[in-house]
Amino acid sequence: MYVFNTGKELESYLNSFRANKKIIGFVPTMGALHTGHLSLVNEAIKQSDISVASIFVNPTQFNNADDLKNYPRDLDKDLELLEKEKCNVVFVPSVDEMYPEKDTRVFDFGGLDLVMEGQHRPGHFNGVGQIVSKLF
Repeated sequence: MYVFNTGKELESYLNSFRANKKIIGFVPTMGALHTGHLSLVNEAIKQSDISVASIFVNPTQFNNADDLKNYPRDLDKDLELLEKEKCNVVFVPSVDEMYPEKDTRVFDFGGLDLVMEGQHRPGHFNGVGQIVSKLF
């Protein structure tokens, strides 16, 4: 299993797969992996030529500094789980890698961002939109 910390390294590695029209399965996560995450990784493995998972605790999804600080992080355990599942590649960027400058983009979720989780965490879904658009 390969682990990359920069987008440039990951892109360079994946370029040959793209050039050969291979299917890249991607599972973005914030780590603290559980069976739900691993089932998505297994689907990516089944449906793709190469599987890629990301582990990035996205600060823009948190409106409460304590929630971000207390978010569970165990990279070694997460990597062990992904390796056991036979995931091919893991992208583990830093905050500076993903946000070299402040991301001020605002996404329109048509009100979905104001219910359920979004009702209690203002800006949460906008942060999801920011990071997903960067990862893809």
